Amino acid sequence: MIETERLKLIPCDLASVNALEESEQALASLLNIKIADGWLHFPESIGYIKKTLENDPESWRWGMSFFIHKGDNTLVGTGGFKGAPDAEGMVEIGYSVAPGYQRQGLAGEAARGMTDYSFTFPNIQMVDAHTLAEWNPSTRILQKLGMTRIAEKNDPEDGDIWQWRITREEYQKAMSG
Repeated sequence: MIETERLKLIPCDLASVNALEESEQALASLLNIKIADGWLHFPESIGYIKKTLENDPESWRWGMSFFIHKGDNTLVGTGGFKGAPDAEGMVEIGYSVAPGYQRQGLAGEAARGMTDYSFTFPNIQMVDAHTLAEWNPSTRILQKLGMTRIAEKNDPEDGDIWQWRITREEYQKAMSG
């Protein structure tokens, strides 16, 4: 689990996926939490996450997490990693927060927590993210995190996107300065 000032990022395991497939109430009961409206932005990802966990029960470390707001014990979003580190030591992060909890700095806090966590592993050399190819709140979050836009691509699912990155060296420099 990754913990920040206001959030607990609880890794999604097979039990929680199965509970979620049953109902949001089953998930709330399993995790002993409340659930914010609009917390799950990408419900289509749940089947993929379940299949990944069934094939590799240890994949939770580099998978999806539930964002639990500590102050009111509420599931307010999801995010995490889009898989294990690649051969170059890169992981990609993503995040989303329920509308009622947006504009409070929670997405940035979660992104910072995931980045901090990533660089505790010596093999991680860079953390990437992507946004739509336009200036928006998510681009500001990544800039505040110290990421630099490194490419513009066309993603078959998302269309035009900007790819962002912070390297271990950039991260260490930002943390010490």
